[in-house]
Amino acid sequence: MRPRHPCSLHAFALSEAGRNAEAIMIVNQLAAQNEPDALFTLAEMKWRGGMVPQDLGQARELYRRAGDTGHGAAAAAYTNLLASGIAGPRDWPQALPRLRQEALNDPRRRQVLAIVEKMKLTPEGDPLSPPSGARLSDSPEVTHLPHLFSAAECDFLRQTAEPLYTPSSVNDAQGRLVRDPIRTSDGATIHWLIEDPAVHALNRRLAAASGTAFEQGEALQVLRYRPGQQYHPHLDFVRSAENQRMLTALVYLNHDYKGGETCFIKTGLKVKGRKGDAIVFRSALADRRPDPLSEHAGLSVTSGTKFLASRWIREQRWVP
Repeated sequence: MRPRHPCSLHAFALSEAGRNAEAIMIVNQLAAQNEPDALFTLAEMKWRGGMVPQDLGQARELYRRAGDTGHGAAAAAYTNLLASGIAGPRDWPQALPRLRQEALNDPRRRQVLAIVEKMKLTPEGDPLSPPSGARLSDSPEVTHLPHLFSAAECDFLRQTAEPLYTPSSVNDAQGRLVRDPIRTSDGATIHWLIEDPAVHALNRRLAAASGTAFEQGEALQVLRYRPGQQYHPHLDFVRSAENQRMLTALVYLNHDYKGGETCFIKTGLKVKGRKGDAIVFRSALADRRPDPLSEHAGLSVTSGTKFLASRWIREQRWVP
C-alpha cells in the first residue's frame, strides 16, 4: 500500500478538527498536482456531496484521473461507472478490458469477471436472448420468470451485499432516520458507485425481463429476512412521485427457508420462488393511479434466512 502524502494526512487531521475549509483547500491543491489519494478523496467528496457541492460528473472524471495514476479503488469505481453509463457516457466494450486488467491483481474483481464471462451477452452487455416468463395473474399483473439468475449469480449478490446490511429504515416526520415499522428486514443497497459490471449486467437482465430500459430502474437492493422478520402489507406506488414507480422486480436468492412467501393481499396469490426465480409485477395502472390489487406483503419467515433482490422501476429515466 502506497504511503499517504504528508499534506494529505494534514488535511484529514484538519477535517477531524472541524477545519473543513482548510482541509478542502489542501485536497484541491494536491489534486491539481495529480496526487492519487487527493484525487480519490476529492472524487468521494463530490460523489457524496456535503463538504463540497455534489457533482457526479466531476466525481466520475476524478475517479478516472486517480485510477490513471494507479489508485486501484478509483480505477474500479471508474470501470463500474463506465460499464453502467452512470454520470457520463456508457462504454461497455471499453469497461471489459479494464475489468480484466483489474482482475490480475484484485481477487474481488476476478470474481466479478468470472460472473460476467459466464453470461450470454450482446457486445453491449444486454442479454443475448430476452428472458421469458409465465403470467401468474392478470389483476394484479404478475409474471413469473424461472431461473432468471443462476445459482452462482445469486451467491455473488449475497456476497456483495454481506458487508452492506443495515436495518431497514425510513425518515420520520422530523427527518430523522428510524427503523421502518412496515419492513423489519435488513437491507443492502448496491448503489451506483459499487454497481460493478456483473451487477450491472444483472440489472440489464431485469430491465429486459420487465420490458423497460435499464435507466428506469432504481439501485438494486438485497433484503435479508431472519426468523420473525417480514414486510407488512404495502404498495410500492409512491403517491407524491412525479416519476412514478410502475413495476417491481423481485429475485429469490435462496429457497432454503420456511415461510416468507410474497403474498398479494387482495387476491390471495402467494409466490415462493426457487433460487434464481423472479417475479415482475405492476403496481400502477395505465392512467398512473395505484393498482389496489398490487398490495403485497413479504410474510414472516418461520425458519432459516430469506434473501431477496429487489428493484423498483420508474416510468421514466431514474439514473443520473
